[in-house]
Amino acid sequence: MSDLRILIADDHEVARKGIRSLLESHAGWEVCGEARDGREAVALAGQLKPEVLLLDIGMPNLNGLDAARQILTIMPDARIMILTVHDSDQVVREVLAAGARGFLLKSDTGRDLVAAVEALQHRRTFFTSKVAQMMLEGYLRPHSESETGSPCVLTPREREVIQLVAEGKSTKEVATALSLSVKTAETHRTNLMRKLDLHSIADLTLYAVRNGIVQVY
Repeated sequence: MSDLRILIADDHEVARKGIRSLLESHAGWEVCGEARDGREAVALAGQLKPEVLLLDIGMPNLNGLDAARQILTIMPDARIMILTVHDSDQVVREVLAAGARGFLLKSDTGRDLVAAVEALQHRRTFFTSKVAQMMLEGYLRPHSESETGSPCVLTPREREVIQLVAEGKSTKEVATALSLSVKTAETHRTNLMRKLDLHSIADLTLYAVRNGIVQVY
């Protein structure tokens, strides 16, 4: 029996396989599942009950941050590591706000990944030295919504809708993805635009990009 069950979520198969190979070379660690997007990660987490989850931040359908929020709702003791190519102040704030226990850049070494998972295994947090320095220097102090344009003003359902719309999904596709009626999906979109004072799908998409709900590579 494994000492630690791990779930990997990344929309790039090569990245998933590379991470899996590295982690499974560690005695007592088992990768119990792989997810291709945030929505699949939430579903697999509920089914497989992993202790540690590695979530890419920029996945389609549901990003890693919102997936983390949903997973922690159903599995409060889950330990989540966010993987990203970005280390801006705003991204780090979002990672902490989502309840993740760690943050790792994809450019970091395999040794860092193993150290990060070991930290989570022993219920510690893990942040790269750069992020730790940012925290010490006070960059992560609370900011008001007006200062940061934080997406925290949105409900979880609103964040799901805005991501799907920003990714180019039609109202019908949004409704299907979220198990809503087309009318309800349209109402969510209309209310979002009114709430954020946005006037077009392009504006909604730009908001999603600027606030880390979707990422452009």
